[in-house]
Amino acid sequence: MKKQEPGGEKPDDLVITSAEFVTSSVRPEQYPRDELPEVAFAGRSNVGKSALINCLIQRKKLVRTSRTPGRTQLINFFRINGSFLFVDLPGYGYAKVPQSLRATWGPMIETYLDLRGNLRGIVQIMDLRHPPTPDDISLWFWLKEKKIRAVPILTKADKLSRAKWSPLAQAAARVLGISSADFIIFSAQTREGREELLDKIKELIGN
Repeated sequence: MKKQEPGGEKPDDLVITSAEFVTSSVRPEQYPRDELPEVAFAGRSNVGKSALINCLIQRKKLVRTSRTPGRTQLINFFRINGSFLFVDLPGYGYAKVPQSLRATWGPMIETYLDLRGNLRGIVQIMDLRHPPTPDDISLWFWLKEKKIRAVPILTKADKLSRAKWSPLAQAAARVLGISSADFIIFSAQTREGREELLDKIKELIGN
């Protein structure tokens, strides 16, 4: 949870200059066939995942947002700078989605995470305003068990006063068994945490 300093980009910063939609998929045979490194984004429905990705790439509508949580039902791939991919995983945990549909999402996401050899890590997005949900916790420890690198994000920080950030991050950290310093506090509205997250993504794809 690093404070962002004002100012321009440093020479070694990750600068996103291009972003394009590649494909949507459900099954492995539909995944892109190139071997570029991938960073995937996961979070419950309506947590602000699409807004976060759009903030990173500085495009307002490349990743579509929906007023109906649970609407995104596919794995969506975006090529960034022609050299790596962002992967937008379907949102999880929205109760109003039919059980039959929810039942297909788990295996679809798990298959991707298990089989995708060029996956470098997961950005797991949670809502700063609320404790991690059972789905958040299950995914976090599943990733840990599978030894998949994960970057924990607490988003929608602009909805709260800065004084509340640290206590809420500490409470969430206790649930996940990590330090509150491991979290990146993020806001798509104010761009809080954007450069810090890009630094983490650069570490992932660099490996």
